[in-house]
Amino acid sequence: MKRQSGSYTVANPQLFKQQALRWANSQSCAAYLDNNGYPHYPNSSFECLIGAGALSQLRCNAGDAFAQLRAFQQQTKDWLFGYLGYDLKNEVEHLESKLPDGTGFPDMYFFQPEHLVTLHKDGSVTIESANASPNDILAQIQATTLPDHVQQPVAMKPRVSKEQYLQTIQQLREHIAAGDVYEMNYCQEFYSEGVGINPLAVFARLNQLSQAPFSCYLKLEEKYLLCASPERFMRKQGDLVSSMPIKGTIRRGNDDAEDETLKSDLRHNIKEQAENVMIVDLVRNDLTRSCIPGTIQVDELFGIYTFPKVHHMVSTVIGQLRPEVDGIEAIRNAFPMGSMTGAPKVRVMQLTEQYEHSKRGIYSGAAGYFTPNGDFDLNVVIRSLVYNESTQYLSYHVGGAITWDSVPELEYEECLLKAATIERVLKG
Repeated sequence: MKRQSGSYTVANPQLFKQQALRWANSQSCAAYLDNNGYPHYPNSSFECLIGAGALSQLRCNAGDAFAQLRAFQQQTKDWLFGYLGYDLKNEVEHLESKLPDGTGFPDMYFFQPEHLVTLHKDGSVTIESANASPNDILAQIQATTLPDHVQQPVAMKPRVSKEQYLQTIQQLREHIAAGDVYEMNYCQEFYSEGVGINPLAVFARLNQLSQAPFSCYLKLEEKYLLCASPERFMRKQGDLVSSMPIKGTIRRGNDDAEDETLKSDLRHNIKEQAENVMIVDLVRNDLTRSCIPGTIQVDELFGIYTFPKVHHMVSTVIGQLRPEVDGIEAIRNAFPMGSMTGAPKVRVMQLTEQYEHSKRGIYSGAAGYFTPNGDFDLNVVIRSLVYNESTQYLSYHVGGAITWDSVPELEYEECLLKAATIERVLKG
């Protein structure tokens, strides 16, 4: 796809991002990916990447979805924006999903954008368009006003009671004691039905409070993902792939001294280290299906990364793809990501179906982009709201890794900690 292109400099990058998001939201499909100036993750040169309008779209469910994505990519040879839902696991392994689904999202959705807007880290802007003048697009963005939206408070209901949650953790510990699994990510849903929200206003507030490096606003006609993810699932650059799983979370301190103490506590917590290293081993094993033997390395183990509300323990695994393995196959070979499943992965996903009470859908899947040459960067869909405007169903999931050492009450408190920013946004 040949687009007209223009390069510009903007005086106020933060204002430009807000205007560009609102402009993109006026299109039938939009993707807004924001790095939020986060300094620690290795990223490409852009601070914000936006795709708006749809030249073509791919919607499909598990079965032959990865093959359809490959064909769509080969047909367009263009930028693609969208997501891969958790239930693509049913295509990767012999699994099924019979849990209730309130959101109604397909398992996979990607679109080829009409317009592409890139805000680079140096403050410069590149605008590309298939059917409009880049100068006109810039003028439209800069003419966009930013009215104050007042979102009425929204009350979310838990899909399971606290008592049910605590009981389930005990049952999962029994599975661990029996040797069925070593670690399992167990999640619960909070939801509201018949609710009207302003997705743009809710995301703007969520993004402002979270400032996450893999924030993502997806508008796919009447369906919305409002994502403040701190986690990278997988990135491909040339023949190199990298994954940055998160396992280990602790709250922020009230001052710098307490912050440093909490970071040290997290870094040296034996339980958190055990959770993290198990997932690192799982990611390494997943990458062996795609990478040249001997090239898989742990670039960083137990790194402590700081965010506005929490500290996370993050590790980085890298590898070099075998020549015959393309990006789509590399994703399929590692999907769903280990940080949202557990070990051993297939048995964990079977127990997820048995013990969770609603379909995960897009949650704990991956969202992001592909470049025209087949490179990609995909996050892990966590810390996210999912909204279906046509059915007025609003949902978010939270969860955590369960091991034998898990204390049910503390696991529940960690869920509430992860949900705190979302709840703050929804309560106004």
